[in-house]
Amino acid sequence: MRKALVAANWKMNGRRSANEQLISALVSGAEQAGAGVVDIVVCPPAVYLADVRQRLAGSLIELGAQNVSSEKADGAYTGECSAQMFQDAGCSWVLIGHSERRARYGETEEVVAAKLLAALDAGLNPVLCVGETLEQRQAGKLVEVVSSQVVSALSTLSVDALSKVVVAYEPVWAIGTGLTASPDQAQEVHAMIRAVVAEFAGKDSAQKMRILYGGSVNATNAESIFAQPDIDGGLVGGASLKAEEFLAICRASADLAAVG
Repeated sequence: MRKALVAANWKMNGRRSANEQLISALVSGAEQAGAGVVDIVVCPPAVYLADVRQRLAGSLIELGAQNVSSEKADGAYTGECSAQMFQDAGCSWVLIGHSERRARYGETEEVVAAKLLAALDAGLNPVLCVGETLEQRQAGKLVEVVSSQVVSALSTLSVDALSKVVVAYEPVWAIGTGLTASPDQAQEVHAMIRAVVAEFAGKDSAQKMRILYGGSVNATNAESIFAQPDIDGGLVGGASLKAEEFLAICRASADLAAVG
């Protein structure tokens, strides 16, 4: 059985005083929310990683980065942070290819694939983000777009490397909009992603892969989304900035894991 994972993407939000309150509340409530039964990851802005790492010490919550350089060696890359640096800073996870990186900063499938390899080489666990825009969905290109993103990033990986990757399906039209794919819509795409992985990596690798849903997940809809057979947790944006809300999402995932 795949272990559920719930990851908090703070995006470009936070200040030290607010972060301290948020992390303290998460650490205090983590065990009751199912930490251990469910993997819980927090991805703050890079400038706050050291602070958050200190606050998470001794807890069951893991630390992740929101982005990483595609360069594997130190060098003249002003403004970049390497996977080795994030590993050195205490991260065990990193988000790769978030839709905002693809759309706002022009990350191509080739760049995303390079970042994925850099993360794996440094021993980080990557969360590969894939998803379609509303225009692509309405044009009937959902399968084409999402399949291409999955294949370009994962098809050349070894079975061992692939086992370390988590995929997060994020319908771009549902991120930060309040819109959410219905549980059936989300399940359909998750099953499709698993089928695509099975084509190039085999059914066993596909069945072991964790696939998260990311698209305006909140405490109200988490249970119905996470109950779907191919959905293994969530990548949470805005709701992760509220401790009570995020812990409720984690608890929904843990409760389902206990039943299942």
